Amino acid sequence: MYGILLYDGVEPIDVGATFGVLSMAKRIVPDLAFTGIARQPGEVVCASGMRVIAEYGIDAPPDALSELIVTGGPGWVDVVNDTATLAFLRTTTARLSAICTGAMILEAAGILDGKRATTKRQIFPGETSPLDILASRSQTETAAIVDDQGVVTSGGVTLGIDAMFYCLARSHGQAVADEVARVMEYSRALEANKSALGYA
Repeated sequence: MYGILLYDGVEPIDVGATFGVLSMAKRIVPDLAFTGIARQPGEVVCASGMRVIAEYGIDAPPDALSELIVTGGPGWVDVVNDTATLAFLRTTTARLSAICTGAMILEAAGILDGKRATTKRQIFPGETSPLDILASRSQTETAAIVDDQGVVTSGGVTLGIDAMFYCLARSHGQAVADEVARVMEYSRALEANKSALGYA
């Protein structure tokens, strides 16, 4: 089962990238399961106010959890100080991945120690690049996706879609990922991102 870590201030496009790719994949892999996990079960307020529901809390995650995707969004600046969430990440037996600034949360939990990683790099004027912040603490690369010792991180925002295809291929095979990309009409973008930023 895939778990998607949600928190107040998560970016809606990260919610869409994770649940969206998995929802499409379930059409050809009916036993694929995924769910939202948050500090506590219930409502999560995304950046800009959209609301989503997390079925599970970190104190009682699903038993069958095998993959955990940490989403990004401006709320990461608070989550990196949430000792309970960081402890959950350190102790889970699920395989960990992060999209966008979810990498900042993995870094705060110590998951990226000794590993290469990437995160969001493009910013609005006046902001500081998360990739620059992460580079001051970890070994970073400018890449669409970095997989180091099984921990996956991705570049920002829409590159989270690429990361989900990468994780889907890893858990269910490349043929499944390719077929979902085809049906989503994302194959061309996926190949372009591989060429432009690479998979490190």
